[in-house]
Amino acid sequence: MLLQRNYRCRMGELDLIAQQAPDVLVIAEVRLRSRQDYGGGAASVDARKRLRIVRSSRHLLMKQPQLARLRVRFDVLDLHPDGDGHHIDWLRGAFDAA
Repeated sequence: MLLQRNYRCRMGELDLIAQQAPDVLVIAEVRLRSRQDYGGGAASVDARKRLRIVRSSRHLLMKQPQLARLRVRFDVLDLHPDGDGHHIDWLRGAFDAA
């Protein structure tokens, strides 16, 4: 169930926030690249971007403590052109908060 889109705080932005099952909070980064020359959108989620996502997620959990009881999973949705539209590669558990 989608809870929120484009959560913004001073640490950064979270593209999608969803709850999966009763105990999993999914923070999803959506990446779109018109060309796959440099590894696609998923490759653009580097260490610096991951750190911003993790910091923004901590801010979200402080502001909405009811979500803090859930296990957090970080996903990346890599969109790329596919003839009629876009193909999505959904990388579940793409990285950890460590």
